[in-house]
Amino acid sequence: MELSTQASLSERFDWLVDWLYPPRCRACAGRILERDGACFCADCWKVIQLVAHPLCRLCGRPFPDASGDDHTCGVCIERPPRFAAARAWACYPREEQENHPLRTVVQKFKYGCKVSLGKPLGQLMARGCVEFLSGFHADVIVPVPLHGKRLRWRGFNQSLLLARQVSGLYGVPVDPFLLQRERETAAQTQLPEDERRRNVRGAFAIRPDKAVKDQTILLVDDVYTSGATVNECSRTLKSGGAKEVYVLTLARAIY
Repeated sequence: MELSTQASLSERFDWLVDWLYPPRCRACAGRILERDGACFCADCWKVIQLVAHPLCRLCGRPFPDASGDDHTCGVCIERPPRFAAARAWACYPREEQENHPLRTVVQKFKYGCKVSLGKPLGQLMARGCVEFLSGFHADVIVPVPLHGKRLRWRGFNQSLLLARQVSGLYGVPVDPFLLQRERETAAQTQLPEDERRRNVRGAFAIRPDKAVKDQTILLVDDVYTSGATVNECSRTLKSGGAKEVYVLTLARAIY
């Protein structure tokens, strides 16, 4: 995947709006952002830990030791994922870090109906994972779908908003209707890992009017926690004939 030049006009318009109305940090709201298209002020940026090498070649989990090469982690050796590889832009902080800038912004985005955050967060994710995205060519980008009931309650799918930014920057079409969530599932947040896998088992399906045979698919979600959701989506897509599935997320929860 290569960066597209089609986004230049939109970026110029955004620059003009930001020049007229300087945006403030999306996390602390205290300082005016110093860089065009930024999301966090310099102070908040210092706290955010980006995903960096060495990491797991499959799930993208960063290793605590900064030395050494990329290799497959023990979790993926024991239970190989159905996707080819997954990567994230930044490490998602633990629950006790409630005031962490990234956690604050993601919570505002998902549960505070701050849909305007989809663009800066999606661009951070897309531009911050260029190395990963340059390693393959995706035929289509698929956001992890919400169940209809949850979509009506929230009013938007945060994964779709992120996916649109990747689509615009790389010129790859996004299809929000290819994969659907057939069964309403309990929230994954408070479930242990084994229950997360059981919770989403069989919850997704490819729409009857869609085809994925021999396609390479980029699956997009907001946060990779246990990987149960993206793995089940990948299993569904591979069962439908997809050649490969790659996973891109904004953040990666680290335990």
